[in-house]
Amino acid sequence: MAYTNAEGRQSLLDELEAAIDAISIAVAELGEAYELLDEQTADRLEEVLFRPATHASGRGKRTYTEFAARHGFPPKQFPAGDTKHANGARGHIDHAVEALEGADHLLADLQDGLLPVEVGDAEVRAGIAETRTLLGPLPNVARKLESLLGR
Repeated sequence: MAYTNAEGRQSLLDELEAAIDAISIAVAELGEAYELLDEQTADRLEEVLFRPATHASGRGKRTYTEFAARHGFPPKQFPAGDTKHANGARGHIDHAVEALEGADHLLADLQDGLLPVEVGDAEVRAGIAETRTLLGPLPNVARKLESLLGR
């Protein structure tokens, strides 16, 4: 099906927004986990997961905002992510991992598709790639941190 450049750009923004929303959920879940951990483990979670996830969120939002501005779309306010009920810090970390993997999958699909090439620009492609680079190691880092919980 053919689409106009404006429709294609809106679709690209919608897909990018869905990934940003997933990252926001991960950040919120990690915040909940932080509150349930002892000080030393919470500080470690903040260092290796929360800050990098927040950085990825910021990069995704900047990519969205700059692309939208370049193409005349209105600015977007991104709400904080919602958390799910979880049993303890491990449950919140598990939810965060699911959200991070979901965000990476959405960005991979966007990156692998033609939309960023057909209606995007080099800056949006670079922003998507950088956001994925920031997200990439986080699920494994989370699993490693979880393996230390309760020891």
